[in-house]
Amino acid sequence: MYIEDLKFSLWADFIERDYLDKEFKELITNGIINGATSNPAIFKNAILNSPAYKEQLASLNGLSAKEKYEAVAIYDIKKAADILKPLYDAGDDGYVSIEVDPFLCDEADATIDEGKRLFAEIGRENVMIKVPATTAGYKAMEELSASGIPVNATLIFKKDQAISCAKAFERGCERSGKSVDTVISIFVSRVDRALDATLSANGVEVALSGIYNTADIYNAIQEMNISGCRALFASTGVKDDSLPAYYYVDNLLAYNSVNTAPIETIDAFHKGGKKRKALPISEEVIKEHFFKVKNAGVDFDAVLDKQIADGLESFKDAFNDILESL
Repeated sequence: MYIEDLKFSLWADFIERDYLDKEFKELITNGIINGATSNPAIFKNAILNSPAYKEQLASLNGLSAKEKYEAVAIYDIKKAADILKPLYDAGDDGYVSIEVDPFLCDEADATIDEGKRLFAEIGRENVMIKVPATTAGYKAMEELSASGIPVNATLIFKKDQAISCAKAFERGCERSGKSVDTVISIFVSRVDRALDATLSANGVEVALSGIYNTADIYNAIQEMNISGCRALFASTGVKDDSLPAYYYVDNLLAYNSVNTAPIETIDAFHKGGKKRKALPISEEVIKEHFFKVKNAGVDFDAVLDKQIADGLESFKDAFNDILESL
């Protein structure tokens, strides 16, 4: 744990082969991170821009583009999982996530099959299968967790999504009779980037909507108290230079939670963050803010729906770019 008394974990939202052999190990040794996450956009940047993959890719002639991608991604996930295994064995997270094909987001059975296949091929118990929070995704989350596979539910922007994920995990636990570690990944900064220009023009304080929306979802997850299930705060890098780089880590510090952040954000938080508990935030404070948002003419529910759709499309686009390049 990064902060033991809060049961607060800090995970790196980054995977790249050379990084795993160098800085990744240093961050773990120094007690700064205790897990990692990946997504198609992260692998796109790594595979297309790093020379570390050229030798392996050259040996994969004759495979389909998706088979090449999986060979490369699985190699990295295995490497990360092995590096993190001592933490996992000590009960200190030690998880790394890999996402299923985002084009399967509306196909429950295909998502289940791919999740089980990837987990088996990787062959590491400290791997989380990442599944988008869609109607099909909830079915997949239940089946995977019932099969004893750790799951990272991703692309959560709305409370009803988070509740559906938690209920799926609860059903999975009931079916198997065992608890499995799961996280519900709430996206934060994208909400502020979508709203802040409008809010500022209407005299509403900015850089709060993402935090208050996340705080509201965190409260709901904590209240449900599903065995092994935690809130994970994602999309916590800062795009607004007026904010400290660690803004979305410091302001979401919470008991029994995870924050997955870019490397530069982790470094800034470690060096300059206040590191004081920031959540929970009261329902009254949250409601007051969103009353102001509504009075500014913002349909917040519609904004979140667009973020969900855009997020799925961005993962599909990144995945498609990888396949086309391979």
